[in-house]
Amino acid sequence: MNAITLSPVTPVRPIAPYIGGKRNLARRLCALIEATPHTTYAEAFVGMGGVFFRRQSRPKCELINDWSGDVANLFRCMRAHPGALVDLVALQLHSRAEFDRAVREDPTTLTDLQRAARFVYLQKTAFGGKVNGRHFGVSLGRPARFQASTVGDDLLAAAKRLEGVTIEQLGWSEFMARYDRPDVLFYLDPPYFGCEDDYGDGMFGRQEFGAMAEQLAVLKGRFILSLNDRPQVREIFARFQVETVGTHYGLAGQGALPASEVIITGGGA
Repeated sequence: MNAITLSPVTPVRPIAPYIGGKRNLARRLCALIEATPHTTYAEAFVGMGGVFFRRQSRPKCELINDWSGDVANLFRCMRAHPGALVDLVALQLHSRAEFDRAVREDPTTLTDLQRAARFVYLQKTAFGGKVNGRHFGVSLGRPARFQASTVGDDLLAAAKRLEGVTIEQLGWSEFMARYDRPDVLFYLDPPYFGCEDDYGDGMFGRQEFGAMAEQLAVLKGRFILSLNDRPQVREIFARFQVETVGTHYGLAGQGALPASEVIITGGGA
């Protein structure tokens, strides 16, 4: 497949911070995605959509996936009930007491809309966009992290962007096996090597990197994979094209440290 048939789409802001988000590399990744021939785009670890929502063009078919029940539920509610979700989010306050109450709640006891509103609130207020081991975040000299009107606008814009997008909640391997075709481009942004538990217990294991390399080696479609630059990563994915890219890691108010990541490409077996 040589032709690239994409339609322009207006980028929107991701709904909330998310640990491992690709803000610094999004422009580069989006350009690479747009330059890779495909008629279906499939993202295996969508998270808060740090790359998905920043793209400026789309193919006819788009699929997004995340094993997290909170993520998948949020995206479904955004697409199906955006107005009701915005109304619930508007009731939230940026306070430590409200944050602690939300952390203690069992999301499985809530309605889908309540669960989605809780998840947005926690991601907007948690320090560093953490998912596992959240702590209330405050940045001195800046407005509160959670402002209901701004969050509502972002939710409505993202909901419109999700029109026509298929949302799945599968393990990454099952997701790729189900949709692998020669005209599919997969983008994978798994947990960083050495940070596998950052998204919760049992969400991703270190042994899955090796399994991922084996599955990518026989992929019919093409893939783009982004990871932190570690010797183990280079060894596991040595059979593919590995490009080093500079970036920086840091948290609000604490400066940033230079770092490097790798963009791994291949496919079309």
